Amino acid sequence: MIFPDYLKEFESDLLKYKLDYIKIDAKPIEKETILDFIQSKFLGKPYLPIGFEYPKDNSGKPMILLAQLNFSEIPRLENYPEKGILQFYIPSEDWYDMAEFKVIYHAEINDNETNFDFLTEDLYEDFPVYCEHILSFSKEEEYGGTEDFRFDYSFNDLDYWEFQENLNKSQQEEMDKFFYNTGHKIGGYAFFTQSDPRDYNKNAKNDVLLFQMDTDEEIMFGDSGVANFFINEDDLINKRFKKAYFNWDCC
Repeated sequence: MIFPDYLKEFESDLLKYKLDYIKIDAKPIEKETILDFIQSKFLGKPYLPIGFEYPKDNSGKPMILLAQLNFSEIPRLENYPEKGILQFYIPSEDWYDMAEFKVIYHAEINDNETNFDFLTEDLYEDFPVYCEHILSFSKEEEYGGTEDFRFDYSFNDLDYWEFQENLNKSQQEEMDKFFYNTGHKIGGYAFFTQSDPRDYNKNAKNDVLLFQMDTDEEIMFGDSGVANFFINEDDLINKRFKKAYFNWDCC
């Protein structure tokens, strides 16, 4: 990473905040395109081992696959799995209150179910992802985040916003790209349109970003919002993904 001139004096400090993450490029696909059951995707039909009960909400309705990540397709990221499939499910309705969700990890890939006729079109009418997406991944790095509570750096006794006000417009836009953690991603710094919920919970200080899905061309959380899944770092290392939790906010 090459730091712009106006950040050069802070470079040695900012390097201490460096985090690697996986950038996710999500491309909408046509209905005629069929992705493999084990392939990484947003929406679509999940990998489901034969005999594994499909996730349901408290009312007995099938939940919907928000995202599926096959780590054999993803660059290596420290503390995250090297293989297996991680899935995120939320209800087809009333997902807004974040009360129900499931995070499921399949460590091994075996024979799988192929009949999902019970996932009828009406289940998707109120869903934030409008169509299936094919995913590609790249490993990137970042040095802080405007909304992430872990980034508490002071630029010569100025916070991020105060320092940015002293820059010209092009520099401000460049700095936003440098520290604005928008987009779909695994790990790294999280983005919020409101505030970081971990900042208000003393038990969440060691929680890291597991997965982030942002508003996009065919994705909309409320009014241009963003969804995050967090997990305690120790639970991540030990693959206790059932302990992950869901958060979303919007403008």
